[in-house]
Amino acid sequence: MELRHLRTFRVVARTLNFTHAAAELHYAQSSVTEQIQALEAELGAKLFDRTARRLTLTGAGERLVGYADQVLELVEEARSAVDEDRGDPEGDLTIGALETLCAQRVPALFGAYRTRWPRVRVTLREGSRGELYQAVRKSEMDVCFTFGATPADPALASATLGTEPLVVIVPPGHPLAGKAEIRPADLDGVGFLATPQGCGFREMLDRIDGPVVEAEVGSLAALARCVAAGLGCGIVPALVACKGAVAVPLAGAATDVTMTWRRRDERKPSVAALLATAYALSNKDSSSSGSSKVKAGAIDS
Repeated sequence: MELRHLRTFRVVARTLNFTHAAAELHYAQSSVTEQIQALEAELGAKLFDRTARRLTLTGAGERLVGYADQVLELVEEARSAVDEDRGDPEGDLTIGALETLCAQRVPALFGAYRTRWPRVRVTLREGSRGELYQAVRKSEMDVCFTFGATPADPALASATLGTEPLVVIVPPGHPLAGKAEIRPADLDGVGFLATPQGCGFREMLDRIDGPVVEAEVGSLAALARCVAAGLGCGIVPALVACKGAVAVPLAGAATDVTMTWRRRDERKPSVAALLATAYALSNKDSSSSGSSKVKAGAIDS
């Protein structure tokens, strides 16, 4: 049983799409198919049910996923233990982030890291908060960046890299558009657009008495565009691009920008280097803004 076959299997099992798996792995689709067929032949079991419209895991495939994760995690641990004496990190590193952070915060980190550690091949993936945490838990992603509280999971570690003020975005001409600052009491009966349940910003909005959630929007960027179109108001981090909408500070409201990773990977050279780079950039930003410095390894639950 070859490790590359297990790696390919794990990606196909996650994406349930040979084309998407091939793109992620930088393989030809025929190579992905051949590797899965070779693994099935080796195990003497069918791992996927293939139909014209969808791909699903068989019972054997579902059972193999957990073992594949364990085997590949042990391989990474062994590689990390050997790499500790090699000096500069190399290999692959997968970073995940929310859509807004992918556009606004992560690029600076990405650039600084690649400049300092050019032998590491970095992949950046976007996802929802739940998707990102699950990917880190399953070793499909090394580090993720999100807003708000992080999971209370003993297998995970996290650090707060800074805070981002929150604003209420409203359509031009809205009664709240002329305010210098908005307080929760000002939101009584105001129609809001909200992100789906499970999103940190939806949870925060639900804790405020008064706003009326009139519709759900899948992402902060889409929410901002809908507000600009006059469809309602929203609460977003100040860094969200809100062209065509009016952003008014929400009094005393801010959200943490957090970084999460697996504890067992802290000694992995590529991960350790990323954490160090993120701390350095965050502390530099904190010093210039006069805010408090990051406490490395602090758990935000």
